[in-house]
Amino acid sequence: MKLHRFFLIVWPSALGAALMEMLVFSVLDPMEIPSVEHALGVTSQGVYTMAFFAFWAAISFACTLTLFLAQPVNGKHAPL
Repeated sequence: MKLHRFFLIVWPSALGAALMEMLVFSVLDPMEIPSVEHALGVTSQGVYTMAFFAFWAAISFACTLTLFLAQPVNGKHAPL
């Protein structure tokens, strides 16, 4: 059951992170941001990777919170 909940969180958040990455980087080139190349010293592929995992973590948090709030309260659903 816990593995089922894990995949309820991870799978949609991975798809959402991929979609967010496509949307953000279709408009923004990571090497055009001045602080990325000089301060972090990473390549554009590194920026894409870090952004994907940041998006994945944020969306996973939202999915986890949604799954937590959707649980029944004392055997009854919480009133909306």
